[in-house]
Amino acid sequence: MHVDLGLQGLGILVTISLAFGLAAQLMLARVTSRWIGIIGGLGWLVGGFVASEVIFGGRSGGDIALVDGLAFHQSLIGGFVVGMGAVIVTWAVTDRPHHLRGPMPR
Repeated sequence: MHVDLGLQGLGILVTISLAFGLAAQLMLARVTSRWIGIIGGLGWLVGGFVASEVIFGGRSGGDIALVDGLAFHQSLIGGFVVGMGAVIVTWAVTDRPHHLRGPMPR
């Protein structure tokens, strides 16, 4: 595997991951785990990196928009799929009935 992701491409990927994590945290932290933003943001980062560098890493051409080595559109799709998957799984695993909200019983 050859990684040609530069600092600008990595910065774009990290910024979008942080924005997704913040959005997930603001929307879902009251109904699920307080870690949902971090989990979702890391999921987006991993999904975007894998889509850009592993799946589409060796390709170049007119159909792939490269930003300093980042396959931009492909990383958005990969990040969305993995990030949303991480958020949904976290939400499903940590979801408790309404009457049990609050500290978990021991």
